[in-house]
Amino acid sequence: HLADQMGVKRGLRNLDGTGVLAGITNVSNVIGYDKKEDGTIVPIPGRLVYRGIDIDTLAAEADAHDRFMFEEVIWLLLFGSLPTQEQYAKFRKLLEHHRELPQGFADDMILNSPSPNLMNKMARSVLAMYSYDEHAEDNSLPNILRQSINLIAELPTMMVNAYQIKRRVYDRSSMYFHLPTEGQSTAEHILSTYRADQKFTHEEARLLDLCLLVHADHGGGNCSTFTCRVLSSSGTDTYAAISSADRRAERPQARRREPEGHAPAGLHSGKMSEDPSNDDEVREFLRKILRKERGDGSGLIYGMGHAVYTMSDPRAQILKTHAKSLAYKKGYDEEYELLCSIERLAPQVFAEEKHGPKKVCANVDLFSGLIYRMLGISEDLYTPLFAIARVPGWCAHRVEEVEFANRIIRPAYKYLGKPQEYVPLEKR
Repeated sequence: HLADQMGVKRGLRNLDGTGVLAGITNVSNVIGYDKKEDGTIVPIPGRLVYRGIDIDTLAAEADAHDRFMFEEVIWLLLFGSLPTQEQYAKFRKLLEHHRELPQGFADDMILNSPSPNLMNKMARSVLAMYSYDEHAEDNSLPNILRQSINLIAELPTMMVNAYQIKRRVYDRSSMYFHLPTEGQSTAEHILSTYRADQKFTHEEARLLDLCLLVHADHGGGNCSTFTCRVLSSSGTDTYAAISSADRRAERPQARRREPEGHAPAGLHSGKMSEDPSNDDEVREFLRKILRKERGDGSGLIYGMGHAVYTMSDPRAQILKTHAKSLAYKKGYDEEYELLCSIERLAPQVFAEEKHGPKKVCANVDLFSGLIYRMLGISEDLYTPLFAIARVPGWCAHRVEEVEFANRIIRPAYKYLGKPQEYVPLEKR
């Protein structure tokens, strides 16, 4: 490629696919490989570390005490340390208090201006919060933290309201609105306000809480977070920075999701004629997908592969482990086992077809789509749920960029244009 020959880092990627170092961070670390002195990439089991703590540790803590963890992760990302019991209790109350939207906001900004695209509606709602904040452009640390906590609390309510009016206007279905319930976690609040009967099980809420936990941050170099950092480096307000990150998270190149939330590229019993329990037939079907003979013709096995992780994605492993019980209870056992087969077989098929050094593994999307389906969540909400989970990370990186980087991000582009003479308008 011409850009490679000129030393241009396309997509801010090195030639070996690793990201160009553009900054430093204490928020989180994404670990997927070792790099030797000669530049060789050595695959290793993946790790995701929030403020020095592996997400495996956080998930295990939630399991050990059968409790919700997302709120504690929010505090950890924003403030850099674990909250005390008193801080944790007060913080949960603070989030509860801000779940209700400002007076008139839902009517003016959501119900009276519906959108078929929920990420678009959420981004516009975040921008609209500027008008409800007397200190919108105050970029002091206390004010940014105040704005961040408010948005983290409000976005789930914005999402559900936007979804309900979308159902009414564009899907021609009934809509229903529920007020926040005191004492609920973020995951419980989402299920309670989303479902018509407001009923859910503790196991369902805990599984959604884990989805929020594993999506809460993913380093400073991913597309949406880097967008937030770029805008924050310019000195813009919190609402502009977070809404821009929201829009980047929604774009197809930023997040590739199976459109129907099923097993990747149609790999489930309703879409493939081959026997999904037969390894040889699944392997052959995957091979046809890579050859663009099956699936959507893109040659991609959705849910497989990642820019950093090589041997395993820790987020996928957590969701895989915790999804099994509910999958068998709700009759999704065949689809769950098929996803496990894909995770096991796809790397081998990829290596045989591509003949390259790159290693692939299951990413977080392989099992998250199944979990959302088991929870009865509309596919319209898959990416919005990711955004809700990621807002704490975006806000933490914004704080870091404003407080410590203090320099506008301004990369360069190589000009390839050729000189030309100016021709007067009357002679053209």
